[in-house]
Amino acid sequence: MNDDILKTTEIPEDEQEKMKEKIIDLDADKLKFYEDLRRKARGWTQNKGGSIGGKLSEYLFLLPDFFILVCRLAMDKRVSSKQKMMVGGIIAYVIMPIDIIPDFIPIVGQIDDLVLVVLGLNLVLNEIEPKVLSDNWSGEGEVLDQMKKITSAAERFLDKNLLQRIKSFLKHKI
Repeated sequence: MNDDILKTTEIPEDEQEKMKEKIIDLDADKLKFYEDLRRKARGWTQNKGGSIGGKLSEYLFLLPDFFILVCRLAMDKRVSSKQKMMVGGIIAYVIMPIDIIPDFIPIVGQIDDLVLVVLGLNLVLNEIEPKVLSDNWSGEGEVLDQMKKITSAAERFLDKNLLQRIKSFLKHKI
C-alpha cells in the first residue's frame, strides 16, 4: 500500500495510522481468487446470462467484496476472538473446494458462498457494532443495504432446502 495515498487526503495523521492498521496489503497472488471470480462471472453473464444472469451477476460481483470484508474483520482489533473464529469459518468455507454447491459449477457454485458469507455476517453483526462492518467495507453501496438485498433475494429465489442447508451449516460448523 502506498502511504502517499493517505497523505494526500485531508485525514489527520492519527486517523491515517488507524486506517493503515486496517488496510490489507494484497499482492497479485492474494488477489487471484478475487480476479478469477470476477472473470468467470463476467464471461458467463456476457455469453449466457440474459436478464436473469445480469441480476445474478450483480450479486455475485459482491462476493469478492464480502470476502475482503471478512478477511479485514478477521484482523480488526474491535472484533472479539469468538467472532473472529466465526469469520475464520466463513473464510474457510469460501476458499475450500468442498461446498454445498460445488465451486466447479460456473457461477451457480458461488451462490452458496455468497449467501453463507452474508448470513454468517448477520450472525457476527449481532455482537459487533455495524460501524465495524462499514469501516471495513470497500465494495459498492452500503454494506448493510447489500446484505439485506442478498438475504431477501436468497429467501425469494433459492430452493428452501438449499437455504436450510446453508443455515444448518452456519449453526453446526461455524
